[in-house]
Amino acid sequence: MSTPGKSGTTGTAGPDDLAGLEAQEAALVLPHFTYEDAWTLGTILTGLARERRAPVAIDVRRGAQRLFHCALPGSSADNDAWIERKRRVVERYGVSSFLVGARFRAKGTTFELSSRLDPDRFAAHGGSFPLTVEGAGVVGAVTVSGLPQAEDHALVVLGLERLLSSYRSRGDAAG
Repeated sequence: MSTPGKSGTTGTAGPDDLAGLEAQEAALVLPHFTYEDAWTLGTILTGLARERRAPVAIDVRRGAQRLFHCALPGSSADNDAWIERKRRVVERYGVSSFLVGARFRAKGTTFELSSRLDPDRFAAHGGSFPLTVEGAGVVGAVTVSGLPQAEDHALVVLGLERLLSSYRSRGDAAG
């Protein structure tokens, strides 16, 4: 299985690279996010995961509504539980689950020890990323579960980069 590598404008950021993770958040702002966009993002991620034979589950939500979900061979119901836990972190903090974990580590602690949140409901592990729309803020989350956390995160980032690239090719103003 290959790891998602450096690509597009945001590249890859490690688990303790706060500046790199924050730059990803700033760069991956969408001009809009429609039902069609959710389908496009989900299929982009599914294609990337299949190319890598990655045993992942993929989830795309806008608000409380699930707009896309896919479970690939090798994934399990445990991945769906991880998706829920990582997504709750994005919803609470408004940034990627990977960045939240990195911020706690930068303070010399862990999310589990210091957040005061139930670890059965919240997980600051890489793989969930906010869907941020220019002028509107965070409108949802895209989440991947099944790989090591840095790889889950990198796969989501690559998917969002490809979605933004598709906007540019269509001539969307902010994309």
